[in-house]
Amino acid sequence: MKRLVLLAGLILVLAGCTNRNTPPPPEPTAFPTTMPSPTLLPVTPTATPVEIPVQVTSETANCRFGPGTVYLSLSEIRNGRSLIAVGRDNTATWWQVEDPINPGGFCWISAEVTEEGGDMQQLPVAAAPLVTITKADLRVEPNRISVGCDQFPQTVFFEAAIDANGPTLLTWQWEASTGVVSDVGTLIYEEAGTQVINEFYRINAPNEYWVKLKILTPNELVEQVTFPVSCTP
Repeated sequence: MKRLVLLAGLILVLAGCTNRNTPPPPEPTAFPTTMPSPTLLPVTPTATPVEIPVQVTSETANCRFGPGTVYLSLSEIRNGRSLIAVGRDNTATWWQVEDPINPGGFCWISAEVTEEGGDMQQLPVAAAPLVTITKADLRVEPNRISVGCDQFPQTVFFEAAIDANGPTLLTWQWEASTGVVSDVGTLIYEEAGTQVINEFYRINAPNEYWVKLKILTPNELVEQVTFPVSCTP
């Protein structure tokens, strides 16, 4: 009986020692009760376009492709018509306005023929538009050749009427179906308008021929004409 009591006591002592040497379990990690607020980036306000009313004071006024009388007139505005100016040139002598005749378009009107409804210096300076070749009418003379086969060579003449909407430097080149390519030609436009260039070629045999006019600057444009050449023995 004493042995049982001693054995039970020994077990209790060992259990006590084991409990004293075992580290306590870790305390649970505390989570934050609130999440950090996201950082908000500043919003840059969009600039409001400046618009100032102007009124035409002359009997009629030309609204042009660019700021100057050297540019093509796009619209003719009558006296008393109100326009919305959205820009100006750097000398504040021309206003860029919404074209009332071509919705969605813009044109330029002289300050000399308008009365302003605000401080025009608040308008942004608008760059003059890039001048372009708007049309090239190409024709050949004669447009058909029918001759005796012993009547070659024949000469054909080409003429192109070329429209520019402002002052610019025109460069062009001719190309023929015979493989002939001309040198690059140049022509100065001091103002908007039409100028004519000419060329001629000699034809040595019957065939279906074509000639191209290539506008190189200020913008690219290609016009082509064809002409048949036949002969009878």
